Amino acid sequence: MKNKIKWGILSTGHISKKFADALAILPDAELAAVASRDLETAQKFAEKFKVPKAYGTYEELAGDPDIDVIYIGTPHTFHLENSMICMRKGKAVLCEKAFTINAAEAREMVRVAREENVFLMEAMITRHVPLIKKVLGWIKEGRIGEVRMVRASRCARGVFPPGARQMNPELGGGSLLDVGVYVISFASMIYQKSPVETVGVSHIGDWGSDEQGIAVLKYGNGEIADLSFALSTAAVNEAYIFGTEGYLKIEDVFAVPTKASLVINKAVAEVLEEPIIGNALNYEAEEVMRCLRAGLKESPLMPLDESVQIMEIMDNLRKPWGLVYSNDKKE
Repeated sequence: MKNKIKWGILSTGHISKKFADALAILPDAELAAVASRDLETAQKFAEKFKVPKAYGTYEELAGDPDIDVIYIGTPHTFHLENSMICMRKGKAVLCEKAFTINAAEAREMVRVAREENVFLMEAMITRHVPLIKKVLGWIKEGRIGEVRMVRASRCARGVFPPGARQMNPELGGGSLLDVGVYVISFASMIYQKSPVETVGVSHIGDWGSDEQGIAVLKYGNGEIADLSFALSTAAVNEAYIFGTEGYLKIEDVFAVPTKASLVINKAVAEVLEEPIIGNALNYEAEEVMRCLRAGLKESPLMPLDESVQIMEIMDNLRKPWGLVYSNDKKE
């Protein structure tokens, strides 16, 4: 593959702007095009981030022969549709989390990626930051013995105007898909297998979306994950990984973690600190480009079957809550 990998960005919202900033610090990445459903919006984005091409349709971006990979930053409800447009044109795709609205859509997205023989990855930032990679190394080395329990919280105290995407169920809004996916993916990353039992509770607010919830996942050898998530509750975003010999505490894990402590016999045995370069979305982009240069069609850090598995867990959680999204009705 050529020295610089050329990126396109599909959508011009807040997360897409952050991704443009992330690409700007990578010497082997070039942001070559952006697309919006409104050409003027795309042009304003292109002007701000010095992007050579601006398109008024997603189809034009997908059809650009100069683009190697496309980042999709649209709301959850559009991930399948937007990814299909790109993959059917042979483009690699990095799709923002949550991967889709439901497991059926996730399975379809993965099927098409494999059918078209193109790269696809869910953009789960936690998997790629340096600290987490070292924490996983500690676990593999047996520093805390056998992992028995994971406890993680991803909560925010947001104030949202009427119709805001974050709380709009028509756009997949609510705490489960917006922030719950972080903690569920975190547990999946640690245990590397599907739970055998999934239970949870949530509060459905006035907008019809879940404002907060708790999930408990049980795994085959009795391991447990205790996970909490919220969009309107102030809470500490920490994670604990408890083992038979000790435990790990990761501070501020679901912003961007930089510090972890190893605790043995109730005393801190070691502290690990890893600084972050950029806004951390650059680590996702680096992993995509590493995979493309290696000829991989998916990342070993965020495998496609695992992205499907995470959507299945969230489907199972919300079913007893009566939480139904508009995309569910299309099945």
